[in-house]
Amino acid sequence: MTKQPQELALLAESGRLLASVFELLDRTSLAGVSTLEINDMVERFIVHDLQSRPASKGQYGYGFVLNSSVNDVVCHGVPSRSGVLQDGDIVNFDITLEKNGYIADSSKTYLVGAVNPAARKLVQTTYEAMWMGIRAVRPGARLGDIGWAIERHAKRNGYSVVREYCGHGIGREMHEEPQVLHFGKPGTGLPLREGMVFTIEPMVNRGRRSVRAEADGWTVVTRDGSLSAQFEHTVAVTASGVSVLTLRPDERGMMGRMKIVA
Repeated sequence: MTKQPQELALLAESGRLLASVFELLDRTSLAGVSTLEINDMVERFIVHDLQSRPASKGQYGYGFVLNSSVNDVVCHGVPSRSGVLQDGDIVNFDITLEKNGYIADSSKTYLVGAVNPAARKLVQTTYEAMWMGIRAVRPGARLGDIGWAIERHAKRNGYSVVREYCGHGIGREMHEEPQVLHFGKPGTGLPLREGMVFTIEPMVNRGRRSVRAEADGWTVVTRDGSLSAQFEHTVAVTASGVSVLTLRPDERGMMGRMKIVA
């Protein structure tokens, strides 16, 4: 379950490369573009520019390099040519990348054009909730501390946390132990040890937490049709706390500078 220093170095390299994929998306105008076009752009960048493998493609029979979850889609949204992003949408892109046999996993919810204040607040609160969970990571802490911190922040802002899907250990395989729930009680669950690597990826709904799967076998939506947002980072437990392996350049110093109003 824990990784050796050389493995952590390889995971950090995969994470650095994956962060650059989101930098590409940050520079991309999304309105009027189909989610399939974005999928294909990301695939070209990972394969040709980064000389890496999009780890999601072919995993469990999935045919694309990313998930594109728009508005009420909670997770696992499938890219499509007809799925053209519109002004006012929110969309989460969940992407994995393998380099030298080690996988990193991250996601970010984007605001497309002029997004209404209620949707903006949901996205910002979800981002904050992820960081609340990351801040709880240190040797000797427990998995329940992470979930409690995330759900507490979401609930304080009037939102619900999806319980059917969770973070996970990661390394040579995309999904390893442990499972990282985004709800829980402090002081409970598996103790964290230096060298553990896993994802923290809360899915937060504006309405109730209930979800349902669509007929395609992948797409998961909110049962009440409310908006849903998600953010994800791959993190490693260090001797002194936590290292965010998929940290983007614009997030440097986030652990110290982020001022969250509960």
